[in-house]
Amino acid sequence: MKYALVTGASRGIGRAVALRLANEYPVIINYHSNSESANEVKEQKYGRNGIDDASAS
Repeated sequence: MKYALVTGASRGIGRAVALRLANEYPVIINYHSNSESANEVKEQKYGRNGIDDASAS
């Protein structure tokens, strides 16, 4: 199975790419400081409980 890793997926081009790729692949959303926005991307595509969360540290 293929996965997509999108860095900067909480906003801008990274967000658009993550949402687009999520139509075809499971997407790993990577972010540095904006967890609220990253969660919005996840919820937009997968719903509130659609995928596992991994927090940035």
